[in-house]
Amino acid sequence: MKKSKKFQLNVLFILFLISLLQVGCAPSVVAQTSDSTIRWADAQLQSSSWYEGKEAVRIADNVLMYQHESGGWPKNLDMASRLSEKEKERIKEEKKSEDSSLNEITIDNGATVAQIRYLVKVYAATEQDRFKEGVLKGLDYLLEAQYDNGGWPQFYPLRDGYYENITYNDGAMIRVMDTLRNVAKGESLYSFVDEARRQQAADAINRGLRVILDTQVEVDGELTVWCAQYDPVTLRPAKARSYELISLSGSESVGIVNYLMEIDNPSPEVITAVKSAVAWFDKVKITDVRIVDVDRPELSEGYDQVIGFDPTGESLLWARFYEIGTNYPMFVDREGTVHAAFSELPYERRINYLWLGDWAQNLLEKDYPNWLSRIQ
Repeated sequence: MKKSKKFQLNVLFILFLISLLQVGCAPSVVAQTSDSTIRWADAQLQSSSWYEGKEAVRIADNVLMYQHESGGWPKNLDMASRLSEKEKERIKEEKKSEDSSLNEITIDNGATVAQIRYLVKVYAATEQDRFKEGVLKGLDYLLEAQYDNGGWPQFYPLRDGYYENITYNDGAMIRVMDTLRNVAKGESLYSFVDEARRQQAADAINRGLRVILDTQVEVDGELTVWCAQYDPVTLRPAKARSYELISLSGSESVGIVNYLMEIDNPSPEVITAVKSAVAWFDKVKITDVRIVDVDRPELSEGYDQVIGFDPTGESLLWARFYEIGTNYPMFVDREGTVHAAFSELPYERRINYLWLGDWAQNLLEKDYPNWLSRIQ
């Protein structure tokens, strides 16, 4: 009998632990509880009232701790991590080392812009001046990092290599310009920004627009779209990583066009740029196929990807890279070899990079028609 009671108690205790784990894993609970730890990505997407809570302020203080003296931030850090006092001291010490990755300040992978946008929400909710100062310092970094010709490098202070290229890749420069446009307009969250900085932001986005228009690739007298990065001196298309060659971008160019369509009272030059880019997207779209995940348990990731037939005709895809002049999709391995077919890529490259996507579908079917009706 004693053994049976002990067994029952053990079962009840295990069930209790399981229930705790289930509650702890529920995303809705995490997202709505101001004192719970959430992921950095989720912390950026909460309702305005959440940003006055203790958890939001704790994360904002982490953001300030990681801010570089230049005003920007490094990339790929979890700003929402709970840090002990010992860990905080280690981070502060590491920042003193010139060789530390914490001093590699960038707009890549959303860095710097994401932190500014987070701090401005916390400042709006709390009115605590340290967060305001963090925002202003971040904005000053973006203004300082801009080239005279209007572009932004991937890293600033500048690093040798493709890091100094004008970078549209992964939406880097467009995120910066979106933020500065909000500042220039004095939109509600940025209404505290002084007039001098607002004027600087307006000048910066005007110069940014100029370089966008100047770098739209022209082929045989016709404007197309954009390469993902450009030489900061010649403004010619440039390569980045070994598999990111000079090409026309079927992904980044969508973000550029969306930015252009948000301009109030667009000039004839902007209108031509948008119409030309959309015509190119329509011309190079890939129809009647889709990417299919296939179970392959013998492979390292347990699956493979193949291109399959889509007879519904609803699927529209674009290649990440197109050869300039021919508009042939480019599939590139780590050695820089261009393959004509997706299936020819090494396995690791097939599944670890987005070579095809529906990036321009909403643009063609909804956003562009709506824009046309607005400007006419």
